[in-house]
Amino acid sequence: MPPLSRSTVVGALRTAGCVFAEDEAELILSTARTPEDVAAMVDRRVRGLPLEHVLGWAEFHGLRVAVEPGVFVPRRRTEFLVEQALALGRDASVVVDLCCGSGAVGAALAAGLGGPELHAADIDPAAVRCARGNVAPFAGHVHQGDLFAALPDELRGRVGILAANVPYVPTDEVALLPAEARDHEPLVALDGGSDGLEVLRRVTTEASRWLAPGGSLLVETSERQAALAVEAFTRGGLHTRLAVSEELHANVVIGTRRQSSSERRKSQRIAL
Repeated sequence: MPPLSRSTVVGALRTAGCVFAEDEAELILSTARTPEDVAAMVDRRVRGLPLEHVLGWAEFHGLRVAVEPGVFVPRRRTEFLVEQALALGRDASVVVDLCCGSGAVGAALAAGLGGPELHAADIDPAAVRCARGNVAPFAGHVHQGDLFAALPDELRGRVGILAANVPYVPTDEVALLPAEARDHEPLVALDGGSDGLEVLRRVTTEASRWLAPGGSLLVETSERQAALAVEAFTRGGLHTRLAVSEELHANVVIGTRRQSSSERRKSQRIAL
C-alpha cells in the first residue's frame, strides 16, 4: 500500500480528537516500520487506544519502557516519585516496585541507583509479563501476587526503597476517567476502593515489616487525599512527610522506618 503522508496522519488524528495530533503523528511515523504499520497504528489510535499501547512503548524518566495492551501506562507525574526515591536511596541495596504495572518505576530506580537488587510485583498477569521484559536489563525479579504476599520472605527488613504506585481513584469516580484509561487499562490498577485509599492503607500497615532501618516507602496520591494518606503512613509507624510538585501536579507521601534503640546501638558499634 502507498505510505500515508504526514498531513494525512495528522488529519486523521485531529479528527479523532487527539489534542497533540502533530506530536503523535511524528511518534507513529518514526515507530512504524512499514506503511501497513502506519495505517494499523493510526486506526488503533483513532479507535481510542492509548498512544503508548499503539506505539508499544512509553517514555519514562529517560527510558523507553515497553507497554503492552491492557497494561497500565506510566504517567509523567510519577517521575516525581522516582526523583524523590533517588534522592533518598543512594545507598539502598534493595529496591521494591510494588503494584509495578509495566515495571517502569523499578527500571528507572535501578538505572538511577546503579544496580541495586531489584524486585517488582503485581497482581495482574499481563503486568507481570510486561514488567519482566522491562526490568530484565537490570537483573530485576518480578513476582505475581497480592501486594507483599508476592514477595520472597527473605526481603523482610531489607528493603531500602519501597515504591508503591497503588491505585487511588475512588470506585465511584472510575467511570469519570478518560476513556483511554477507563476502557483500556486494568481496573485493578485504577480502583482504589470507596475513598481511593484502601490499597494504600494495606501497604502502610505492613510496610515497616519489610523496610530496612532507615528505609522509605513512597506512594503517589491526589492532592485531596494527601492528608488522609499522611495519617495512614503515620499510623503505620513511619516518620512521614509530603512532597509536592506543582509543575507535575504530583503528590508523593514518603514514610521512613525509624531505627529502634537496639538498631541504633548496633549501627554505632559497626561505625566504630
